[in-house]
Formats: sequence, structure tokens, C-alpha cells
Amino acid sequence: MHRLFIGLRPPPDIRDALRATMSGVPGARWQDDDQLHLTLRFIGEVDRPQAEDIASALDTIHAPPVALAVEGVGAFDTRGRVNTLWAGVRPHGPVTALHRKIDAALVRAGCAPDPRAFLPHITLARLNVPMERVAGFLADHAGLASPAFTLDHFLLFESHLGRERARYDAVARYSLAATA
Repeated sequence: MHRLFIGLRPPPDIRDALRATMSGVPGARWQDDDQLHLTLRFIGEVDRPQAEDIASALDTIHAPPVALAVEGVGAFDTRGRVNTLWAGVRPHGPVTALHRKIDAALVRAGCAPDPRAFLPHITLARLNVPMERVAGFLADHAGLASPAFTLDHFLLFESHLGRERARYDAVARYSLAATA
């Protein structure tokens, strides 16, 4: 079985700036450089034939390059316990349009539609702490911002879960090209 997701990988200078923010929260499992990405669509476990269908379906996507900038930080929580710290991106429109195209291609390849609301972000840390423990981090980095950057491709990743952390391997690259 293959555990797959599709994402955008920020350029090295943006990843360096994000990594510079990663401290000050006891118990946080900060992402390594090779884990920093913006998930466009989580797929999950699929067998080899379906993985091949997915790869072929992604080849049919036509979309322009995506211009983004990092802006702000946030947290996802469940019942007051924070499980994810993230950096936001702006604008949402182009990345959301790409997400929709990818989701439609995956549905054509036999995957169920994505049931979750899409909020473009880059995960910085995984944790399980009360909201009060991350309030200082959120306040200190509320103004986080980067220069704009353009991404001209998206990636199909295979995720390998391990005891210490997940490892993400890019297994295919898909170009985003300006349309005439």
C-alpha cells in the first residue's frame, strides 16, 4: 500500500524563515526542512494500481504557476487542545483553485471527494497541549510574513510513518504552466 498526498514545496529561503520561528513551545514536534510543505490534497492509503491511476490523472491538470506569500500563524485544536501549529499563506484564491482541480482529477481516478474544508497552510509543528501553552508563540509570530514567491510545480508525495517522525518522498512532479 502507498500513503499519498499532493503538495507544494516552498523554496529554500522560505523554509529557512519558517524554521527560524520554530521554538518556544514545550512538547512541540517541529517539522524538519524536508517535511515543510503545503498540502493540496491528502489521499491516504491506496494500492499500486490506484496509485498509478492517480499519477495519470494528475498529468491531466492544467493550471498556472501559483504566487504566494507566507502570512501569519495559527493553530488547529480539538476541544481546546492544540494539535497543529501552522503558517498561513496568501492569497488563498489561486491555491484553492488548484486544490479544486486536483480534487476533481482524483475523483475521476476513483478517489472519494475531499470532505474537509480547505485552508491553505504549512504545518510547523505537531503537538498535544492546551491552547494556553501556544498563546505566546501565536502572539510572537502573528506578523509573520514573507516576500511573494512563485511555485511552478506541485508534487505527489508518499508518506512513510515512523516512530520518530514521518518521512515524505516526492514520487512525481507536475508542472504548472502559464496558459496562453
